[in-house]
Amino acid sequence: MTLHLVKLCVGADSAESLQAWIDYRVEQARLAGAEEVTTHTTRMVPTRKDELLDGGSLFWVIKGKIQARQHLLDIRPFTDDAGIKRCNLVLEPRLILTQYRPKRPFQGWRYLKVDEAPGDIRLAGEAVAMPDAMRRDLTELCLL
Repeated sequence: MTLHLVKLCVGADSAESLQAWIDYRVEQARLAGAEEVTTHTTRMVPTRKDELLDGGSLFWVIKGKIQARQHLLDIRPFTDDAGIKRCNLVLEPRLILTQYRPKRPFQGWRYLKVDEAPGDIRLAGEAVAMPDAMRRDLTELCLL
């Protein structure tokens, strides 16, 4: 059964700025001849790996709202140079916009059940491309 993760996105002001950062990281990987995916390093290793890799995503909380997600491709535990166990969440570089969902601050990541995850924003089968400010205003007016 599929399961997701949710995590606060620190440093990004919008889904667009997060996508720009992802694009930059992928370009750097391409230039270095490395795998063209993004990774997010976290200290805690998810124990429900099989459920997460069965179609799960990492949902990003930006400015107090879940706004976007990335498909989880792999979970790679490792031990860093200081001997601390960590984990790389390997993510598809494509960001998928989701319906806004308020989320209070928390530390680390949390599991997110499929039925509790916000839906993707789609229009005739394609992701809607609109400025973040417009999307936020339409959501506040209950039009999205």
